[in-house]
Amino acid sequence: MVQAYILIQTEVGKASTVAEVISKINGVIQAEDVTGPYDVIVRAQADTVDALGRMVVAKVQQVEGITRTLTCPVVHL
Repeated sequence: MVQAYILIQTEVGKASTVAEVISKINGVIQAEDVTGPYDVIVRAQADTVDALGRMVVAKVQQVEGITRTLTCPVVHL
């Protein structure tokens, strides 16, 4: 299982709606609207890195109101 944090910037005033929509995507563990340089932080998981990438590109980035994403895979050292 691969997990990642997805840091999301949204249009002004859209963070709460974006977090709510993303929280319903299969594979999303948690989606929270936050303050700072990013508006929403998501924890997601998938079976493989490729599946995680497909989820981000095909589902997360398609949510209306998102302007930019940064995906940070979790590593276990």
